[in-house]
Amino acid sequence: MEKYIEGKLFSGINFQEKGFDIAEYEDCTFKNCNFSEASLEHCEFIECHFNDCDFSLAKIRNSAFRDSHFNDCKLLGAQFCDCKPFLFSANFINCNLNLASFYKMKLKATNFSGSILHETDFAAANLSQANFSNCDLLGAIFENTLLEKANFQNAINFTIDPENNPLKGAKFSSHALAGLLQKYQIIISY
Repeated sequence: MEKYIEGKLFSGINFQEKGFDIAEYEDCTFKNCNFSEASLEHCEFIECHFNDCDFSLAKIRNSAFRDSHFNDCKLLGAQFCDCKPFLFSANFINCNLNLASFYKMKLKATNFSGSILHETDFAAANLSQANFSNCDLLGAIFENTLLEKANFQNAINFTIDPENNPLKGAKFSSHALAGLLQKYQIIISY
């Protein structure tokens, strides 16, 4: 990678129209930027912060995210499973990750707190110690997903089969336990 950009603030830029430079970005902040449908393929983001950005259907194949932070971002359909897996590390606070995919990814201790994760694919992922507190997980896919010591306190609308997803030490709020028992078709009164 020839281009290296460090410590720069990008604010209010529409990369869908302008295009995005393939580069290594380190310690950069992107604020209120539109990456919707833009190509970020083969870019590297190291210790970058994304605030109020739209990544809907952005192309991120072979991109690297290392210690990246997404706050209040829209990431509809983001295929993180196509990113470079080496040292992948990202946190998502109050984001919309509907239809995103983290299939088979190593996401230990990843923070998703306050996010909307409708129909997000977490199949075969390692989410041990992940934080899903206050998340809406309607239709999220958990199949053979490692969820040991994950935090689901105050999470809603999840369906997790304890027989197919290791949950040892995971935390749940008592009002949401029905999401663990749904396959048994029992009725729980509160």
